Amino acid sequence: MGEISLGAIMDRFRANLAGAGIVLAESEFERVEAMGLLRQVHAFEDCVSLLPPLPVPDYLESRGEREARPRGTRRWQPGPETRSPILDTSRLVGNRELSPVDLAARAIERIGERDPLINAFQELLVEEVIRAARAAEAEILAGRYLGPLHGIPVAVKDIFDLRGTATRAGSAILGGRPAEVDATAVSRLRAAGAILIGKTRMSEFAYSPGSNNDNFGPTRNPRATDRDSGGSSSGSAAAVADGMAFAALGTDTGGSVRIPASFCGIVGFKPSFGRASLAGCAGLSWSLDHPGFLARSAADAALLLGICEGPDALDPRTSRWSAASSGEAGEARRDPRGMRIGVLAGGGGGASIVAPEAAAAWEAGIAWLGRSGFDLVEVELPELRAMRSLNTTILAIEAAQWHHSLQRESLGLYGDFTRLRLLAGWAYGPADFVRAHILRSGLRRRFEALFEGIDVLVTPTMMEGPPPLAEVPRLSYTSPFNLLGLPAFSMPAGLTDGGLPLGLQIVSGSWGDHLVLDLALLLEAEGFGAPTA
Repeated sequence: MGEISLGAIMDRFRANLAGAGIVLAESEFERVEAMGLLRQVHAFEDCVSLLPPLPVPDYLESRGEREARPRGTRRWQPGPETRSPILDTSRLVGNRELSPVDLAARAIERIGERDPLINAFQELLVEEVIRAARAAEAEILAGRYLGPLHGIPVAVKDIFDLRGTATRAGSAILGGRPAEVDATAVSRLRAAGAILIGKTRMSEFAYSPGSNNDNFGPTRNPRATDRDSGGSSSGSAAAVADGMAFAALGTDTGGSVRIPASFCGIVGFKPSFGRASLAGCAGLSWSLDHPGFLARSAADAALLLGICEGPDALDPRTSRWSAASSGEAGEARRDPRGMRIGVLAGGGGGASIVAPEAAAAWEAGIAWLGRSGFDLVEVELPELRAMRSLNTTILAIEAAQWHHSLQRESLGLYGDFTRLRLLAGWAYGPADFVRAHILRSGLRRRFEALFEGIDVLVTPTMMEGPPPLAEVPRLSYTSPFNLLGLPAFSMPAGLTDGGLPLGLQIVSGSWGDHLVLDLALLLEAEGFGAPTA
């Protein structure tokens, strides 16, 4: 265990909260400790003792040096053989065989029938949707077809600003003031002709891997309504899986797109850090948050990325795009069968604790790849356990700072789960953030070296199938790739014995988004991981 005792951590926790001006009842200290949140601080001390530090923290590395090593930014383009719910529907819309007004009406009707049970939507924009659908139909009839998303219903996680609607982020704290402008991702979807059908439910401030929410209730899994949909992009995943929307925007800080995608039997894609803008998003962690996409196929997720990606002057994190795209944007597409697939060996830093059904689905995926002629390369990654702890540490410290003023002014308005998690961020010491970034720097170099020998890494997405409703799931394989900002994709990989979805995760090196998508598209085309929703 780490050198600092749990008692000393509690003493520091009290002192830090007092210094931050946050007044806490004694019972709240006891509840934070009872939830095991201080043990996460202790686990970080173990990371410090196990991993060799580097002299320079991650945030002081030369931006030019880090951005000179991306693996390319080739944009995915659908081929004539590509099939997907959005592309198949858009062909009918573009050929004037299907009306956007009819599509919108069907979506509204579906939401009216199912959402009282599922609880996927925070706000349904009926009048605005009908107006937008009529405008899209008029544009298409006039010969101004904008492309595959024109007239297609898409949902938006209620963490993004959507002009004219309140951004509550699953909380009772932010109030009901309507946003005056769209978030960048929303504006790009709107410009592509998407019909923005409504705002979706989420765990409060995106700070849970489950759909638990003391303000608005949990979101039921469409595949089994006594099971959880996962979090924090709960409503986005459930809406797509249940046919209420063709696709949805989400966010992912430790797995919040991939977790609900896995649980709901759809695809979830977190692109490389900085590839798409988060401007206009109520953030949680500046260096871990990613926008993401929930869809019914890999092609649909790729379409959304192609619309939303690119630099944005409102989000400095997207400055990486310019350097990354400078030399490799014209890279030719490779045959995915030539990829070298990394396969976890020796337990993979936690594979031994994966439920047997999830492990079997992962092993079946690996066996399928082997039979299909892929070059499988065993890799040892004992670092994954430490990476989870580091992601938790950085998230806790950044989230506590993001919410500092809100905690001082409105602490009692947070739901219990979110309030206690945010408070625990004050239990870290003043040097812990710097030490975490020193370790992050070393891990970044470790994975850069790993992806010199492989093209993608394949893991389970989750350790088990969807848990009972509102139960917080265990994490294992998602958060390490937020820590390093790597592209990660979850796709369906079979079912549990009870018929519940399981997921397979595909990861690549920095800016290797096209490699992840190419493999996922091939697997889908050949029948592996066909969407189960």
